[in-house]
Formats: sequence, C-alpha cells, structure tokens
Amino acid sequence: MIFINNRLRSFLLFFSITICVINVNSQNNNSDAYKFSRVMNYVSSFYVDTVNTEQLTETAIIEMLKKLDPHSIYISKDEWQKMNEPLQGHFDGIGIQFNIMDDTLMVVSPITGGPSEKLGILAGDRIVMIDNENVAGIGITNQMVFDRLRGPKGTKVNVGIMRRGEKKILDFEITRDKIPIFSLDAAYMVDVKEKIAYIKLNRFSRTTMDEYKEALSKLQKEGAKHLILDLTNNGGGYLDKAFELADEFLSQGQMVVYTEGRNSPRDNYLSTSKGENDYGRVVIMIDEGSASASEIVSGAVQDWDRGVLVGRRSFGKGLVQRQMELPDGSAMRLTTAKYFTPTGRLIQKPYSKGVDEYHKDLVNRYNSGELTNEDSIHFPDSLKYRTLVNKRLVYGGGGIMPDIFVPIDTAGYTDYYRDLIRKGIINKFVLQYFDSERENLEAKYLSKNKDDEFGLFMKEFIITNEFLKQVTDFAEQEGVKFNENEFNTSKESLSVNLKANIARNLWNTSEFYEVFNTIDPIYLQAVEVIKNKDLYYSKLKPQ
Repeated sequence: MIFINNRLRSFLLFFSITICVINVNSQNNNSDAYKFSRVMNYVSSFYVDTVNTEQLTETAIIEMLKKLDPHSIYISKDEWQKMNEPLQGHFDGIGIQFNIMDDTLMVVSPITGGPSEKLGILAGDRIVMIDNENVAGIGITNQMVFDRLRGPKGTKVNVGIMRRGEKKILDFEITRDKIPIFSLDAAYMVDVKEKIAYIKLNRFSRTTMDEYKEALSKLQKEGAKHLILDLTNNGGGYLDKAFELADEFLSQGQMVVYTEGRNSPRDNYLSTSKGENDYGRVVIMIDEGSASASEIVSGAVQDWDRGVLVGRRSFGKGLVQRQMELPDGSAMRLTTAKYFTPTGRLIQKPYSKGVDEYHKDLVNRYNSGELTNEDSIHFPDSLKYRTLVNKRLVYGGGGIMPDIFVPIDTAGYTDYYRDLIRKGIINKFVLQYFDSERENLEAKYLSKNKDDEFGLFMKEFIITNEFLKQVTDFAEQEGVKFNENEFNTSKESLSVNLKANIARNLWNTSEFYEVFNTIDPIYLQAVEVIKNKDLYYSKLKPQ
C-alpha cells in the first residue's frame, strides 16, 4: 500500500491513476481534484484558441512532481522503453557497435554472439544501404541508425555493406535478436604477483551480478585475492543488485542499508552472505558521479570497516522510488522513502533550495574548492558518525565521503584538449588510423596469446611526436585551432587517450581502461593503498 498526501492523491485520481485505495468526494466543490477539473473544463470550453489537453495534462504532472523532489519524475510513453533498456540488460537489434565517420555508418565491432557476428559482418565494414535505402552521405545521425536497425526480436532488416577489398556491395539479411548491454566495463589483474584484481562497473542492471561473478571467477583462477572495485561515474540502477554486490563483502546478518519515510516504516535490508567469497583487501573507487546503488554498496562497506574508499564525495542520491505505470502507457517515479547507511547516515543530499539549485550542486562543489582541496570540506558535529566495528569517524550530509580524498586532476586538462574530446577529434582520428592500419596492427598484436599480445602493445606501441603531429593536423582540418602551450600541457593525457582508444579497437573496453588508468589519479591511489598493507590497515584503525 502506498500512501501519499491528499493534494497529490486527489490530483492523480482525476487522471485515473489507481495506485492505492483512496476515497475522495469528487463532488465536493472544495476538493483539489474537482477544482482542477473545473479549470481544465473552462480552458477546454472557453479558451480563445484550440488547446492540446493531453499536453496540458503532462505539463501539469511534470511541474507538480518537480515541486516534490528532484527525482520524482513523469516519463512519457515514448521515453519509457528507452529509459528501461540499459537496466534490463538488453535490447532488440542487429548487434553492432558503430560510429559515424565521414557521414558513413561504420561497424566498430560486432557484438559477440549477436546476429551480425554470426553472419560474418566484420569490424571496419561500412553500412551504406538499409532496406534498399541509401544511408551514406545523407547526414545520418545516431537516432536514425537506432530507428532503422533496432526492432523486435525475429524481425528482419536488409543491409548493404562496403568492405575493404571487395568491389561490390555485400548484401546481408539480418534477423534481429536480443542484444546484451554490458554493465561491466573492465576486469583485469593489476598485479599478478601481489594478487590484485580490478573490476569496473558502469551501472547496476539485471545482468550485473552475472557479469561480475563471471569476471571474478576468471580473475580468481588467475590468482586474485585482493580487489579494487571501480564505481566512479556509476549512476546506479537496480537496487536489488546493489544489495547482492554488498553481500559479496559483508557477513550474514549485517545491515546493508535501511529505508524510512513518512508513511513507510523503517525497513532493514540485511546481508544474506554465506561467506563464500574469501576477499582479502578491498578498495572501492568513488567520485561525484557515483550515485544511488553505488552509494549503498560503498556506504555499507565503509560502515562495516570492510574496505577503504578512495576518491571524492559521491553524488548523494538516496531516495526510494517506485515506478508506477499510467493508463496511457506513460509512467512516473515517485519518492516514497529515503536510504540510510547502516550507521544512520542519510545518503540523499539536501534539495530544500529547489530543483534548479540542486542540479547546480556539482558546479557549486567545484567553485567551493571541494573537488580540488580536501581542506575546503567542513562538516558540523551533527554530521559525524562512527563506524560499526572500529568506531572510525565518517561523515553524513549527503553522499559518501571516502576515507582517502583524491583531488580532481585538472593539470593536463586544457581548453585545447577539451575541444579535441568535445568535438570527437580523438575518436574520429583513431577510427581513421585504425581503418588504414588494421591489418598491420592485427598481424603484430593479435597473433599470439592474449596476455603476451597486450603486454607487447603496452611496451612497444608508442605515441610518437610524429603521430601527435598527424592528430593536431587532423584537428586543424576539423576546425580545432592548434595551441602549442596547451598542447604541451595536455600532451601526456592526449597520448594516453589515443593509445587507450587504439587498444579498445584492437581488443575491448577492458583494455581501454587498463591503458587509461595509468594516468587516473583515483586508480593510482587505489593501487598504492591496496599494495601497501600498512597504509591500508591504518585507514581502518579506530580513531
């Protein structure tokens, strides 16, 4: 049973939303529902121009929910399916990763096990025809690609492909199927000798724990005992998956999180772990992009002194929401309670100043110095808490504050480098480079054992000054004017970014992060902490 206030109840009843049992006398002239009904009738009957009552209704709902909190939202029928796809863990389509290069749809790679891979479609193929319609050189967009290639499982789509070395267009009839959306970006051994593994999750979807356990099992076979779990920029997702992941680190009966609201009595979520996973040292990476489910996991691990948190204060989204479908196929997400860590810390950051100010929070953090200087962060005594085992000092007030602060790295981030990223120059150049050098790169790095291949790549593939000159010349052609001083400042970051993207084209996202992490300050700090046993345990000592 969901309880909501009378004003909201009356309003929603008017639109036939039967989400709970309510009693409202709609004939009462003083009732809010009747009042709104009269307004709508007057507008519909007497307004000077024709009105779209459906649009007015949606606008009213949107503005009403906006007044409640930043995360109670209305979702239109068209948005509903798209919003759920990333969390369901799949969508229906042909199964390719693609990019648009020179106004042409290029296959970056077919998704393993998908219908395109099964038919022999290859990385580097250019799709120029879809269902006998030309799609090359017409200003094609990502949305146009989705509209044409996605569709219900079992339906067919015909594509015409131009392939290097082939003189004619190759025709393929592809039967659409369920295509997985992965929530695990990377999993690899950081240090085999030290038995340290790294896993990065980008969301909590239906498939997250299956992906996590499969990756963990593989790493444990390689000798992994200690774990760096990267939850930076992980915006959350399904909360039951957060509970399952927290179970991996807690003992049976330990609280993961609890919820409480005005009309929702306290509900404790306890770990059901049977101690099957023998983790050693655990370090969790978080930042201002870590939200919701990520905060539940990191908060529980911190409160039970089970691991060390490294990075910056997390986003601060701790509202319990229920998704409620509406009669026309639209839906809304309504906040019904709040999440608290085991020590009683409220995860949700304040929103009393309104939605607009709430959404400026990250900008305000930067302007106040919080993202760059730990000394800029101050907590009143009322927001101080003690962990449950070692009685360490931790802080509330919204978001999870890590045990070790790592400032945001702005040293190599210049306007010039920003423009190279923002305008897609790095990605475009790498695609062009890889397309021309594919055979040479694959012959050199994809002919041996995978570990040997990647190790050779890391050691021998160097971004030279000549290579960078090609990039800056390409950027000039794309409208990004060269700035020597800013280029020199950003040279290392640019070089690593280029190498990481080339690694992704040769292998996958795991290799991208294995390269890119070599300059990630949070990752480097996490590695230092987990390798240094004395430093690690000093952060867990009672204070």
